[in-house]
Amino acid sequence: MSLLMNFFFIALPYIALLVFLIGTIYRYRSKKFTFSSLSSQFLETRKLYWGSLPFHWGIVFLFFGHLIAFLFPQSVLLWNQMPVRLAILEITAFVFGIMTFLGLINLFYRRITNPRIRVVSNFMDIILEVLLLVQTFLGLWVAYGFRWGSSWFAIVLTPYLYSIFTFNPKIDAIVMLPIVVQLHIIGAFLIVAIIPFTRLVHFLVFPLNYLWRPYQKVIWNWDRKKIRNPESSWTIYKPKNN
Repeated sequence: MSLLMNFFFIALPYIALLVFLIGTIYRYRSKKFTFSSLSSQFLETRKLYWGSLPFHWGIVFLFFGHLIAFLFPQSVLLWNQMPVRLAILEITAFVFGIMTFLGLINLFYRRITNPRIRVVSNFMDIILEVLLLVQTFLGLWVAYGFRWGSSWFAIVLTPYLYSIFTFNPKIDAIVMLPIVVQLHIIGAFLIVAIIPFTRLVHFLVFPLNYLWRPYQKVIWNWDRKKIRNPESSWTIYKPKNN
């Protein structure tokens, strides 16, 4: 077993988890107000909508799909015993993967072409979006080229991840996987490692009340007498500013 494999599949996971843990604690304690996605919706809305919406729906589905396969591998295998259910799961996951990829392309294009967005972007924004693009592309490649990933994830990757968390790494099966799958695993650990230094850290403090609160009303040219009237009520309709 090569030294390189030991580094990528034994050392790198622990480095990533350690950096993630220490980095998020330090950032929250010392720079609490940076725990935000730093929204740029004020600067541009239309492209953000068509990028953010498919990206967030896609990434949430894929995240919980991977999490369920990790936490309940036997349930996933039981579900996949019927070919129809297996096909539905694989096709649905692939569709959400495409949604995520297209959303990321739109967001990345917006960031590099809109001068107002470029001004408020930093180096880590670019690095994160590039890594997410590569990771999603590799995931789609794996899903298309190596079918029935939900089953072999539960059989191969779940025991490996369990061995990492129990401090008894077992990578015999991992080193036999195709290179594209190995790159997908490595990409996941790299993303975990850089989360504390990016906007992605905001998912750790997701504002659940946003799910049921009214839209925030933002008006460019407003009538002070009207807007400050205590009788004015919230509207359920999303305001359109730009």
